[in-house]
Amino acid sequence: MDIVKHRRWFFLVSGLLVALSVAALIVPPALNPGIDFTGGSALTVEFDGPVEAQDARDALVSGGFDEAIVQAIDDRTLFIRTDALRAEERDADGNLLSPGGRADVENALRPLGGFAVTSVDTVSGVVGGENVRNAIIAVIVASVAILLYVTWAFRHVPNPFRYGTTAIIALLHDVLIVLGLFSLLGKVANMEVNAMFITGVLTVIGYSVNDTIVVFDRLRENVGRYQGATLTEIANLSVRETIGRSLNTSLTLLIVVASLMLFGGPSIQPLLLVLLVGVVVGTYSSIFVATLMLVAWEHGEVGRALRRLLPIPGARRRTA
Repeated sequence: MDIVKHRRWFFLVSGLLVALSVAALIVPPALNPGIDFTGGSALTVEFDGPVEAQDARDALVSGGFDEAIVQAIDDRTLFIRTDALRAEERDADGNLLSPGGRADVENALRPLGGFAVTSVDTVSGVVGGENVRNAIIAVIVASVAILLYVTWAFRHVPNPFRYGTTAIIALLHDVLIVLGLFSLLGKVANMEVNAMFITGVLTVIGYSVNDTIVVFDRLRENVGRYQGATLTEIANLSVRETIGRSLNTSLTLLIVVASLMLFGGPSIQPLLLVLLVGVVVGTYSSIFVATLMLVAWEHGEVGRALRRLLPIPGARRRTA
């Protein structure tokens, strides 16, 4: 099977997915941030019987929590997000002076039936801003480190910088698609992104680069083994030799992630969904984006595409 020959079709699929993701991110809100980023309080409430999320929302609004967001985890468990709740106040002797915001939430929900608050988390807006900044720095540092490492590791093959660059392109391809999906889910299903989401994105980055390097390493071996062959022939051979390993590894991981999604708790659902999407997209990009991009670069297709997209002075004269 000549995979390299059909590279433009694979690039078209990737381009469409990236374009849709960028379009979703452009339409505000780009993402639906959770309390880890915006600050506020989140409660998980388990009722004794079935309860509707809208009924809980109406009860909270009646209790003065107009900003409350209610999501149903199952027919008896709700996830409630509000502004930061007031802490309870006690005097020097430990006597309760004010029950705080949690008690107000419980009082508002009491008409719906018996329940238990299983978890309460509160994050300040300052901490939320730090989380956003740290997440951005982590992705940038990881990308630069990957570029430098891959370029150094493949220094004995022609044009080693291209290997690092295409690995970063595949990485950005995967991250953009994951962000685009969560942007769409935030608009349609009110799904929030939190610290677990960032953990998932960083894990996807690591998985994507690892899978890409597996293919690149076989490509490096074949460059030395078949010195008279063209890069197109070597890339096609390398992809065919590693595609089975990549698919088997990804399938094994997907089975584990799918099992955790079925039986794991709601707190890790964003992480698992990021992994589920990221593994699929990362496997695709390592085979059909990163390696084929090397071939396209070798044939000058990357430069021609950039000259069509960007107004580079003198580009028309050089191509005339």
